Amino acid sequence: MKYLSLENTRLDGRYDIHTHLGRGSYAEIYVARDVLASPQSPHSQVVIKALNVFLQNDLDLDLERTLVENFQNEAVALDRVRHPNIISRLGHGTARDLRGTVFHYLALEYLSGGDLAKACREKSLTLKQALFYIEQVCAGLGFAHKNDIIHRDIKPQNLLLTTDKKTVKIADFGVARISHSDAPITRVGTNIYAPPEHSPMLSGQTGLLNSPKLTPAADIYSLAKTAYVLITGESPRYFANQPISELPFAMRHEIWASELVEVLQKATQSDSAKRHQDVIEFWQDLSRLKRFCDEDSGKLAAHVSASSLYAIPQPHVAKGYTPLAPQKPKFDTSRKLKINPNLLPGENPSPVVKLGANETVPAPRPQPTEFVFEPSDNQENQAQFQSKSKSNRSFVKTFAIFGILLFLFAGALFATQYLIRSRNFFPTITSSFKTQTGIANADVNLRSQPTAAVDNRIGLVTKNSRLKIVNEKNNWYEIEIIENGRPPQNQEDAARGWVFGKYVTLDNN
Repeated sequence: MKYLSLENTRLDGRYDIHTHLGRGSYAEIYVARDVLASPQSPHSQVVIKALNVFLQNDLDLDLERTLVENFQNEAVALDRVRHPNIISRLGHGTARDLRGTVFHYLALEYLSGGDLAKACREKSLTLKQALFYIEQVCAGLGFAHKNDIIHRDIKPQNLLLTTDKKTVKIADFGVARISHSDAPITRVGTNIYAPPEHSPMLSGQTGLLNSPKLTPAADIYSLAKTAYVLITGESPRYFANQPISELPFAMRHEIWASELVEVLQKATQSDSAKRHQDVIEFWQDLSRLKRFCDEDSGKLAAHVSASSLYAIPQPHVAKGYTPLAPQKPKFDTSRKLKINPNLLPGENPSPVVKLGANETVPAPRPQPTEFVFEPSDNQENQAQFQSKSKSNRSFVKTFAIFGILLFLFAGALFATQYLIRSRNFFPTITSSFKTQTGIANADVNLRSQPTAAVDNRIGLVTKNSRLKIVNEKNNWYEIEIIENGRPPQNQEDAARGWVFGKYVTLDNN
């Protein structure tokens, strides 16, 4: 077993790694500072998750390839389920540590508020606080299921809090799977939270399962066991691999106890077909407990609307969230990191730089002459190197010619523009547009550009919404929503964008 040498280094000229958080079965976790981010940015600190195939003592080429594929699948899953209550991927890369070992890494957002397991240990949550966090988890998990991703390891340790403890995000999609995959179910998860069909203790007993296919009901089982911890403050260890049938003795007298047991018992049935089949159904049952959250007297709240009890779980958005994902990673799974850790053929992974007292810039990347070629014959090595050098010179020459042509073309365009303006070939057009207000006369899609393309929809303007028109182009209005005609169904919808003019009735000024 060989650990990566990354502490007190700068990774890819951007991430200063200072703190080692821990290791899993295939990855090492570090906290780093992003030197390119503003100190006031919520992402000035990040988590570096570095794939280390050498943590596996019995590593072979097939296992190595599988680990790299799983690592890339985790990144793809995170981008596919980008949501305010799911941890975001900020970047990725391939580099070499101080010993020359090549590794892949993901940069994830850093949540300094700790996990919900720690929060429960430090202080018991009230029923209202627990439901507040559970609703956010339901919102994120429901979005993941909607996009065909099943987490498979929901537990308090994988639910992380922001610094202000107001937002919770689901982390660790390392064993996530696509729900419609035909691959056999593997044994994953933590025993006391894993459903029977995924429990390590039931390995070899798959013939006893009534529903061997992977479904969202597996995550709902784990979520219910997690809800038990958040509400009661105690581990569900006694109910490992069986339904929750009662609460701790100290809570059995609560007026909501029997109703909570009923919900959790259904969600943790051994037969997945008898559980809640989607997260919204689970939350609608559990949210009925909100009526017991009158903090002043502990009695039933007198005025609770039906919509607040049975609503779709709503996300909680923290500062710095964006739905836009970074460039998709493509880690090479056909190359052998194990055979020659100093070399990925055809690639030049950036080495980490040891941070000294006055270290402010990364060291230059190594030249190709520093690489060690695999063939043992010196003449063959020399021929390969000369061939690569010749290819590089040819590429530089082609690139230089392209640059000169591009420069000449840009100069010609500039000269043409100057000539047109100096000769007054076209009259100057001045805009007489002034800010107006209006009202939406129908439900209409809000778009990022003044076109009806399917992929530029960013929200919904509801009928009778009050609007401010800030721009006009080709019968399209760029608007800001002043007041919604009715409450928005999706809190992530944008409040500014383009709508076609016929759907806006302008006010008479």
